[in-house]
Amino acid sequence: MTGSAPAGHGEGVRPLLLGGRRALVDGHPICAGCGVAVVPYGPDRWRHLPAGRPYPHRSRWLAPITLDELRELPTFEDFAARYPDAVRPPGGPAAATTRADWVEGRHRLEAYHAALGELGRTRLGPARNPYLDLVAILAGGPPGVGPFRLTPGLARVLDLPGRRRELAGRLAWAIPNEAALARVADHSPVIEGGAGTGYWAALLRLRGADVRAVDTTPPESGDNRYHLADARRWAPVEPMSTAAAVRADPHRTLLLCWPPPDDDAAGYGALRAYRGDTLLYVGGDADGPTGTVRLHRELELNWTPAEEFGLPSWPGVPDRLTVWRRRPARRAQRGLDRCPGCGRFQPVGAAGRCDRCFAADPPALAVRVDGRRVEYPQHVVDRMHPALRAALSTSPHRIR
Repeated sequence: MTGSAPAGHGEGVRPLLLGGRRALVDGHPICAGCGVAVVPYGPDRWRHLPAGRPYPHRSRWLAPITLDELRELPTFEDFAARYPDAVRPPGGPAAATTRADWVEGRHRLEAYHAALGELGRTRLGPARNPYLDLVAILAGGPPGVGPFRLTPGLARVLDLPGRRRELAGRLAWAIPNEAALARVADHSPVIEGGAGTGYWAALLRLRGADVRAVDTTPPESGDNRYHLADARRWAPVEPMSTAAAVRADPHRTLLLCWPPPDDDAAGYGALRAYRGDTLLYVGGDADGPTGTVRLHRELELNWTPAEEFGLPSWPGVPDRLTVWRRRPARRAQRGLDRCPGCGRFQPVGAAGRCDRCFAADPPALAVRVDGRRVEYPQHVVDRMHPALRAALSTSPHRIR
C-alpha cells in the first residue's frame, strides 16, 4: 500500500511488527498506525512513502550488512549506531547482535571474502572442495550433515541469505560432501540435468565418475535464472534439456540436483522421459524449495527411497541426496487435486478454492501473492491488526 498518511500522523512513525518481525504487504513494511507504506531514512528512523512514488527497495537502510560497511565502523558502538535494529532487533534480545557476534562476524567475513577472491584461480583436485571450505569459514569449522548453527546475531552480521545466494550463483545450490559424491560416483555413468556451472560434475569426474552435464540454459547464455552469467564454468555443460539428454543417452543414471519448484520440465518432465530404474535426487521433500508438485507426486507414486545421505546445508534449508528405485508398475497421477469447496478437479498443484466457488461465495478479502490467490474470510479479517487490514484493503494486488 502506498499513499498519503492521515493528517497529524507524521510523528512517531513505526513499522508494524507481527510475531517480532516487520509485517510486509506488497513486499514492503507498513505503518503500525495506518497501514501506509513506510521507508527508512536513517538508522531506525521511518516515514510514510509519499503518494505516487515507487518503493525504494534498494535503500541503504534496508540493505544487509556488508564487509565494506563494517570496515567503516571501527567500534561496536559505531556498528550499533548504524544498525540499531541488529543490536535491538524487533524479535527481542535473543536475536540481538552482541559485541562478540560483531567481532567474530568481522573476522569470518574478512576470511571468507579473501577466499572468495581466490575462487576463480582455485585448482580442483580429488581432495579439494572449495565450496565446503567457504562454508566452513562462515560456520566456524567444518560443517557436518544438516544445517549448521549460528546465533541469530552472528548470522545477521554474516548476512547468510546473501552468502547462500552468492555461492549458489557461483557454484551450486547444494553443498556436496564426500559421502554424497562417492555414492553418486558409484552409479556412473551419470547424466546431470540442470547442471548449472558444472561444479558437481567437476568434483564427480575427479572422483572417477563418467558424467555428462546438461542445462537448458547454461550460465554463460545469460538466460540462467539461478547462476551468474560470469560464473566460472567448472566443467563443460551442454546446452540441452534433461529430457532430451536422457532420451539420447538412456544408459546413464539420472542425477537431479535442486530442480526448480516452478518448472515441471526441469524435474517432472525429465523424470517421465527417463527410462532407468535408479534416480539420484538432491534436494528437499515436498515441503521444501526444490521440485514441483508433479515431481514429488511422481516420486511418491512410482518410486521408493532406497538410501539417504545428509548434506551440509544452510540454516533452515535441510538438504540431502536420496537414491530412488523405480517401482515395477507405474501408477498415473489421477484425481489428486480437488477444490475444497465443491470437490471439482483442479490443475495439479492448485491451491485453495476453484474460480467458480470464489465467484459464487466470495471471501471478505482476497489478494494475489506470487501468482496465487490468498483468501481471508470475514472472521479472519475481523481479527486482523487494523493497520494490516488497511494495507491489504488498499493493496494494488487486492482482487476482492
